[in-house]
Amino acid sequence: MKYRIHHKTRYQYTLPVSHCYNLAYVLPRATERQRIDDIKIEVSPKVSTRVQHTDYFGNHFLQFAIEKDHNELEVSITSELSIKDNTSNINLDFGTPCAYVKYLLQNSKDWETLCAREFMLDSPMVQQHQDLADYAASSFSDDRPFLSAVMDLTQRIYKDFTYDPQFSDVATPLADVLKHRRGVCQDFAHLAIGCLRSLGYPARYVSGYLETLPPPGQEKLVGADATHAWFAVYSSGEGWYEFDPTNNTITGAQHITTAWGRDYSDVTPLKGVIFGGGHSPQLLVSVDVQRVAENYIFGL
Repeated sequence: MKYRIHHKTRYQYTLPVSHCYNLAYVLPRATERQRIDDIKIEVSPKVSTRVQHTDYFGNHFLQFAIEKDHNELEVSITSELSIKDNTSNINLDFGTPCAYVKYLLQNSKDWETLCAREFMLDSPMVQQHQDLADYAASSFSDDRPFLSAVMDLTQRIYKDFTYDPQFSDVATPLADVLKHRRGVCQDFAHLAIGCLRSLGYPARYVSGYLETLPPPGQEKLVGADATHAWFAVYSSGEGWYEFDPTNNTITGAQHITTAWGRDYSDVTPLKGVIFGGGHSPQLLVSVDVQRVAENYIFGL
């Protein structure tokens, strides 16, 4: 599958901004199933400096500064990429049992396993808690295949929690999400990560895009897609696998990865410091995920 993604972020300020310094995690990441073919970056007004860096987790991000008065900031990223769908190769009913996954996490000297263990620790937005462990525990019996248990947790979050964009924002505590059983994709990803870490398993946050197809007979609206979030878990000897609790599924060809980290705070799409601007700037975000070609042979 091949996609063209246009992601536009616009800030409109009530008073002029004299200087701004920003980090943008809006550049898709190359992975085993995702190849980046082209990226076009446009920032308005004209930047004084602009560089691309790679962070600790291997994500590519944009760092830029504007050092002149402006009342509006617009960052536009157009990406073309190719994705292969590997879900047909995954059988959740076979694989390493939960108890042995924990044993390997504690005893394996494999480099990938040692690196994965840092995702068992608390992070700024996700802290381990007994309530999270209690919620998740029924899915994880010792002899159950680990990935089957993770899928069961994914399904339970999908069924037990209501998608409600009006309930939460980026600062809503995870305890409130668990108590009220409401939230958005970011909350559900954090919830799953918190559950897994509270049980002693490594899990990380993944940000990106999800292609949304229109109802039969209707045209797809430009800008109707959105940024999305899901999570990944690690099993020693099997690797990392990604699950989407908002949609009750393993990630597939319609899931497009931008970055991953411990939680949302590591991969915020656009953040920075401004001087001026007044109060309550207006934020407008538009995302369009366009399918360019099907039956695309990855690697050719």
